[in-house]
Amino acid sequence: MPIRFHSAPTSDLAAEALYRILWLRSAVFVVEQEAAYDDIDGRDLEPGTVQFWAEEEGEVLSTLRVLVDPEGMRIGRVATAASARGRGLSGRLMTDAIARCEGRSIRLDAQAHLEGWYGAFGFRTCGPGFEEDGIPHVPMRRPA
Repeated sequence: MPIRFHSAPTSDLAAEALYRILWLRSAVFVVEQEAAYDDIDGRDLEPGTVQFWAEEEGEVLSTLRVLVDPEGMRIGRVATAASARGRGLSGRLMTDAIARCEGRSIRLDAQAHLEGWYGAFGFRTCGPGFEEDGIPHVPMRRPA
């Protein structure tokens, strides 16, 4: 079965799809990266939030979300299952998410070791690095 790419406002998601997205985020950020933080932060339910995900045979392999922020758009919660890395799934989701932002400024907080990867999508570091849950991050911005 081929990989299918989806996007939808959180409010339009079936419970099973949202569950699978949140499960993957927890598996990557909380379990694999040992970052005990509040992934379910309420922002998924904000008006304008759109979930993007890639699935194969009902399993969510990669996901990210787009939020509306006062200074533009924000991409976050970019996660790919360890078993699916290196297949270009997150890259395809990033391309789709950037297109969805319709030429508006986009911000994100990148794990520092992925700064170059995000740079390939036009993001540039826009402030000093910081640590979040023991992981070095850098703020990045892609101009409109």
